[in-house]
Amino acid sequence: MEENERAGRCVVAVDGPSGSGKSTVSRRLAVGIGARYLDTGAMYRAITWAVLRSGVDLTDAESVAKVAGEVDLRIGTDPQGYGVTADGVNVDAQIRGPEVTGAVSAVAAVPAVRALLVNRQREMIVNAGRIVVEGRDIGSVVAPDADLKVYLTASEAARAARRSAEDATDVAATAADLARRDRLDSTRKADPLTQAADAVVLDTTELGIDQVVGRLRDLLTDRGVA
Repeated sequence: MEENERAGRCVVAVDGPSGSGKSTVSRRLAVGIGARYLDTGAMYRAITWAVLRSGVDLTDAESVAKVAGEVDLRIGTDPQGYGVTADGVNVDAQIRGPEVTGAVSAVAAVPAVRALLVNRQREMIVNAGRIVVEGRDIGSVVAPDADLKVYLTASEAARAARRSAEDATDVAATAADLARRDRLDSTRKADPLTQAADAVVLDTTELGIDQVVGRLRDLLTDRGVA
Protein backbone atom coordinates (compact mmCIF):
# COMPACT_ATOMS: atom_id res chain seq x y z
CA MET A 1 0.00 0.00 0.00
CA GLU A 2 1.35 3.41 -0.97
CA GLU A 3 1.73 6.09 1.69
CA ASN A 4 -1.08 8.19 0.22
CA GLU A 5 -3.43 5.20 0.29
CA ARG A 6 -3.24 4.61 4.02
CA ALA A 7 -6.56 3.30 5.28
CA GLY A 8 -8.97 5.44 7.27
CA ARG A 9 -10.99 8.49 6.35
CA CYS A 10 -9.56 11.79 7.54
CA VAL A 11 -10.42 15.29 6.35
CA VAL A 12 -8.35 18.22 7.59
CA ALA A 13 -9.54 21.74 6.76
CA VAL A 14 -6.85 24.41 6.87
CA ASP A 15 -7.98 28.02 6.49
CA GLY A 16 -6.33 31.37 6.96
CA PRO A 17 -5.07 34.48 5.18
CA SER A 18 -2.24 34.61 2.66
CA GLY A 19 1.23 34.21 4.15
CA SER A 20 0.08 32.30 7.22
CA GLY A 21 1.85 29.14 6.07
CA LYS A 22 -1.17 27.19 4.82
CA SER A 23 0.35 25.67 1.71
CA THR A 24 3.65 24.47 3.15
CA VAL A 25 2.04 23.21 6.35
CA SER A 26 -0.80 21.46 4.51
CA ARG A 27 1.50 19.68 2.07
CA ARG A 28 3.85 18.46 4.79
CA LEU A 29 0.97 17.35 6.96
CA ALA A 30 -0.56 15.43 4.06
CA VAL A 31 2.72 13.62 3.40
CA GLY A 32 3.10 12.84 7.09
CA ILE A 33 -0.33 11.29 7.55
CA GLY A 34 -0.48 9.57 4.16
CA ALA A 35 -3.20 11.79 2.73
CA ARG A 36 -3.99 13.60 -0.49
CA TYR A 37 -3.68 17.40 -0.68
CA LEU A 38 -5.95 19.97 -2.29
CA ASP A 39 -5.00 23.61 -2.84
CA THR A 40 -8.38 25.24 -3.46
CA GLY A 41 -6.74 28.61 -4.00
CA ALA A 42 -4.97 27.18 -7.06
CA MET A 43 -8.38 26.28 -8.48
CA TYR A 44 -9.61 29.87 -8.17
CA ARG A 45 -6.34 31.12 -9.63
CA ALA A 46 -6.66 28.78 -12.63
CA ILE A 47 -10.18 30.03 -13.29
CA THR A 48 -8.88 33.59 -12.99
CA TRP A 49 -6.16 32.82 -15.53
CA ALA A 50 -8.83 31.55 -17.94
CA VAL A 51 -11.01 34.61 -17.35
CA LEU A 52 -8.10 36.96 -18.03
CA ARG A 53 -7.21 35.02 -21.16
CA SER A 54 -10.78 35.29 -22.41
CA GLY A 55 -10.71 39.06 -22.13
CA VAL A 56 -14.10 39.39 -20.41
CA ASP A 57 -14.74 42.24 -17.99
CA LEU A 58 -13.92 41.16 -14.43
CA THR A 59 -16.92 43.13 -13.19
CA ASP A 60 -19.30 41.20 -15.46
CA ALA A 61 -20.24 38.36 -13.11
CA GLU A 62 -22.33 36.53 -15.72
CA SER A 63 -19.50 36.46 -18.25
CA VAL A 64 -16.96 35.44 -15.61
CA ALA A 65 -19.23 32.61 -14.50
CA LYS A 66 -19.68 31.49 -18.11
CA VAL A 67 -15.93 31.22 -18.62
CA ALA A 68 -15.57 29.34 -15.34
CA GLY A 69 -18.23 26.85 -16.34
CA GLU A 70 -16.57 26.11 -19.68
CA VAL A 71 -12.97 25.68 -18.50
CA ASP A 72 -11.56 22.16 -18.38
CA LEU A 73 -9.90 22.54 -14.98
CA ARG A 74 -7.76 19.75 -13.62
CA ILE A 75 -5.71 19.70 -10.43
CA GLY A 76 -3.62 16.96 -8.89
CA THR A 77 -3.78 15.92 -5.25
CA ASP A 78 -0.32 14.45 -4.72
CA PRO A 79 1.24 16.58 -1.95
CA GLN A 80 4.72 15.92 -3.32
CA GLY A 81 3.99 17.02 -6.86
CA TYR A 82 0.57 18.25 -7.87
CA GLY A 83 -0.10 20.19 -11.07
CA VAL A 84 -2.83 22.47 -12.39
CA THR A 85 -4.05 22.63 -15.99
CA ALA A 86 -6.73 24.72 -17.65
CA ASP A 87 -7.96 23.62 -21.07
CA GLY A 88 -4.93 21.38 -21.38
CA VAL A 89 -2.42 24.12 -20.55
CA ASN A 90 -0.16 23.68 -17.53
CA VAL A 91 -0.64 26.90 -15.58
CA ASP A 92 1.40 26.18 -12.45
CA ALA A 93 3.66 29.18 -13.08
CA GLN A 94 1.14 31.56 -14.63
CA ILE A 95 -1.36 31.38 -11.78
CA ARG A 96 1.27 32.63 -9.31
CA GLY A 97 2.07 35.72 -11.37
CA PRO A 98 1.09 39.29 -10.45
CA GLU A 99 -1.71 39.55 -13.02
CA VAL A 100 -3.62 36.58 -11.63
CA THR A 101 -2.82 37.55 -8.03
CA GLY A 102 -4.27 40.98 -8.64
CA ALA A 103 -7.51 39.63 -10.12
CA VAL A 104 -8.22 36.42 -8.20
CA SER A 105 -10.15 38.03 -5.34
CA ALA A 106 -12.59 39.59 -7.80
CA VAL A 107 -13.16 36.32 -9.64
CA ALA A 108 -13.44 34.33 -6.40
CA ALA A 109 -16.14 36.72 -5.19
CA VAL A 110 -18.54 35.71 -8.00
CA PRO A 111 -21.19 33.46 -6.34
CA ALA A 112 -21.57 31.20 -9.38
CA VAL A 113 -17.82 30.60 -9.52
CA ARG A 114 -17.75 29.71 -5.84
CA ALA A 115 -20.73 27.37 -6.17
CA LEU A 116 -19.07 25.60 -9.10
CA LEU A 117 -15.73 25.10 -7.37
CA VAL A 118 -17.18 24.24 -3.95
CA ASN A 119 -19.13 21.40 -5.53
CA ARG A 120 -16.01 20.22 -7.33
CA GLN A 121 -13.98 20.40 -4.11
CA ARG A 122 -16.56 18.41 -2.17
CA GLU A 123 -16.50 15.68 -4.80
CA MET A 124 -12.73 15.50 -4.61
CA ILE A 125 -12.82 15.27 -0.82
CA VAL A 126 -15.29 12.40 -0.91
CA ASN A 127 -13.28 10.55 -3.55
CA ALA A 128 -9.99 11.02 -1.68
CA GLY A 129 -11.28 9.92 1.70
CA ARG A 130 -8.06 10.97 3.39
CA ILE A 131 -7.09 14.52 2.49
CA VAL A 132 -5.78 17.86 3.72
CA VAL A 133 -7.61 20.76 2.11
CA GLU A 134 -6.46 24.36 2.33
CA GLY A 135 -8.22 27.60 1.48
CA ARG A 136 -10.33 30.35 2.98
CA ASP A 137 -13.73 28.73 3.46
CA ILE A 138 -12.93 25.05 3.92
CA GLY A 139 -14.00 24.60 7.54
CA SER A 140 -16.95 26.96 7.26
CA VAL A 141 -18.36 26.00 3.83
CA VAL A 142 -16.57 23.29 1.85
CA ALA A 143 -16.02 20.67 4.57
CA PRO A 144 -17.97 21.69 7.71
CA ASP A 145 -17.77 18.08 8.96
CA ALA A 146 -13.97 17.88 8.71
CA ASP A 147 -12.23 15.80 11.37
CA LEU A 148 -9.98 18.75 12.18
CA LYS A 149 -10.49 22.41 11.35
CA VAL A 150 -7.53 24.72 11.70
CA TYR A 151 -7.28 28.46 11.21
CA LEU A 152 -3.67 29.49 10.68
CA THR A 153 -2.77 33.11 11.23
CA ALA A 154 0.32 35.25 11.74
CA SER A 155 1.21 38.89 12.24
CA GLU A 156 0.90 41.15 9.20
CA ALA A 157 4.66 41.75 9.27
CA ALA A 158 5.48 38.03 9.34
CA ARG A 159 3.04 37.25 6.54
CA ALA A 160 4.42 40.03 4.35
CA ALA A 161 8.01 38.95 4.99
CA ARG A 162 7.24 35.32 4.09
CA ARG A 163 5.35 36.13 0.91
CA SER A 164 7.96 38.69 -0.14
CA ALA A 165 10.70 36.09 0.27
CA GLU A 166 8.72 33.54 -1.75
CA ASP A 167 7.95 35.92 -4.60
CA ALA A 168 11.13 38.05 -4.45
CA THR A 169 9.03 41.21 -4.12
CA ASP A 170 9.24 44.39 -2.06
CA VAL A 171 8.04 43.82 1.51
CA ALA A 172 6.05 47.06 1.73
CA ALA A 173 4.31 46.44 -1.59
CA THR A 174 3.60 42.86 -0.57
CA ALA A 175 2.13 43.98 2.75
CA ALA A 176 -0.18 46.41 0.94
CA ASP A 177 -1.32 43.70 -1.48
CA LEU A 178 -1.98 41.22 1.34
CA ALA A 179 -4.04 43.84 3.17
CA ARG A 180 -6.02 44.48 -0.02
CA ARG A 181 -6.72 40.79 -0.55
CA ASP A 182 -7.62 40.25 3.11
CA ARG A 183 -10.13 43.08 2.89
CA LEU A 184 -11.71 41.78 -0.31
CA ASP A 185 -11.77 38.13 0.77
CA SER A 186 -13.22 38.82 4.23
CA THR A 187 -15.94 41.21 3.04
CA ARG A 188 -17.25 39.41 -0.04
CA LYS A 189 -20.88 38.32 0.20
CA ALA A 190 -20.32 34.74 -0.97
CA ASP A 191 -18.36 32.50 1.41
CA PRO A 192 -16.02 35.12 2.90
CA LEU A 193 -12.71 34.32 4.56
CA THR A 194 -13.74 33.42 8.08
CA GLN A 195 -12.77 31.31 11.04
CA ALA A 196 -15.09 28.35 11.62
CA ALA A 197 -16.62 28.44 15.10
CA ASP A 198 -15.03 25.11 16.05
CA ALA A 199 -11.65 25.67 14.39
CA VAL A 200 -8.40 25.48 16.30
CA VAL A 201 -6.62 28.83 15.91
CA LEU A 202 -2.86 28.60 15.58
CA ASP A 203 -0.67 31.70 15.35
CA THR A 204 2.41 30.77 13.31
CA THR A 205 4.30 34.06 13.74
CA GLU A 206 6.94 32.58 16.05
CA LEU A 207 6.66 28.96 14.95
CA GLY A 208 8.66 26.99 12.41
CA ILE A 209 6.94 24.79 9.83
CA ASP A 210 7.90 21.58 11.62
CA GLN A 211 6.49 22.92 14.88
CA VAL A 212 3.17 23.77 13.27
CA VAL A 213 2.92 20.39 11.54
CA GLY A 214 3.80 18.67 14.80
CA ARG A 215 1.00 20.44 16.64
CA LEU A 216 -1.51 19.50 13.97
CA ARG A 217 -0.44 15.87 14.09
CA ASP A 218 -0.88 15.92 17.87
CA LEU A 219 -4.42 17.28 17.40
CA LEU A 220 -5.21 14.50 14.93
CA THR A 221 -3.82 11.90 17.32
CA ASP A 222 -6.05 13.27 20.05
CA ARG A 223 -9.01 12.79 17.71
CA GLY A 224 -7.94 9.26 16.79
CA VAL A 225 -7.57 9.97 13.06
CA ALA A 226 -3.82 10.57 12.66
